[in-house]
Amino acid sequence: MKAIVIGGGVIGASIAYRMSEAGADVTLVEAGRVGGGTSSTSYAWVNACEKLTSRAYFELNWAGVRSHRRLAEEFEGANWLHRPGVVQWQDAGAEAAGFDEGDFDKFERLTEWGYPAERIDRQTLGELEPDVDLDTFSEEGALYYPEDGWLDGPVYAGAMVLAARRRFGLKLVQGKVTELLTRNGAAVGVQLASGETIEADVVVNSSGRWANEAVGNDDYELPLAPTVGLIAYTVSCDTSLRHGLRTPLVNCRPDGAGRILLRANDIDKTVPADSDPVPSHPAAQQLLQRVKKLMPTLERVHVEAVRTAIRPIPKDGYSAIGPHPALSNYYVTVTHSGVTLAAFIGEGVTAELVHGRSVPEFAEFRLSRFF
Repeated sequence: MKAIVIGGGVIGASIAYRMSEAGADVTLVEAGRVGGGTSSTSYAWVNACEKLTSRAYFELNWAGVRSHRRLAEEFEGANWLHRPGVVQWQDAGAEAAGFDEGDFDKFERLTEWGYPAERIDRQTLGELEPDVDLDTFSEEGALYYPEDGWLDGPVYAGAMVLAARRRFGLKLVQGKVTELLTRNGAAVGVQLASGETIEADVVVNSSGRWANEAVGNDDYELPLAPTVGLIAYTVSCDTSLRHGLRTPLVNCRPDGAGRILLRANDIDKTVPADSDPVPSHPAAQQLLQRVKKLMPTLERVHVEAVRTAIRPIPKDGYSAIGPHPALSNYYVTVTHSGVTLAAFIGEGVTAELVHGRSVPEFAEFRLSRFF
């Protein structure tokens, strides 16, 4: 099988690696640098505990979490997956899961569905994160996810592509796809902005927020509802922060060399899509003030860098994975949960396209629901 994968982010890189491993002749087409798009502008929490509005969506993401763990074991010295655990304040739990606080016991649901979670009190939080001001902590219902963590997206994508090139002969082409090549109702390749064409037996579109720009035909587009996200990075500092923290003030986690990565859902809603990602950005400064309230030891810390992203989200908020109903041999993967799902989507797409096996976790997230 000759396959083209559009997009070298965490999902496209995973698919390219697994399909190459399975014996397909794969060409990965990336407009910029591998892992340099939305994959490099993500908080990157690998989890299923925030995906509770649908049992099917939870199971899809839970499969993603487990797939990452398996994949990391396949690579000696895998340095992209970090699993120190994540703490979630009580009053951030239900809101993040899409429920009203008074009507929802998140711990009860996670326990019922088999997800590793523990209740946490002030004393335990103080032991885990001594720099946190415990007066900011809402204890009742607070949770600790001991096996959760995050992914270094660009590092992961680069590792997948490098391994696929060295081990299985993956071809990497730099160029922007502007149109699908079709013949007799089937995708047969792609055309690049340079005018170059590449033909294949199947085309997989994993270009995320740019998915519709790659097709060149309204009939093959998906209804998307992208949102703006902003993350800020502090300067390197002498912080004791070791875990991810999901709080009503700010979400934060270590990001290497003493830096701390910051974001907040409510602040994201105030960020214009055309914002200039500079340290002086009002949203970044607001994040900084919040993390200083959370951890007063950071009083002298400032923002060093800011990144903004347009998150690729299908119109109904859920993942879109599968063959396009209007075009044979054309497969699409668009999802907000790209970091969590990347490794499993790589496995699943390979199972379906190379081995002909349907993946049950994909069943409720097919593109046909939009047509």
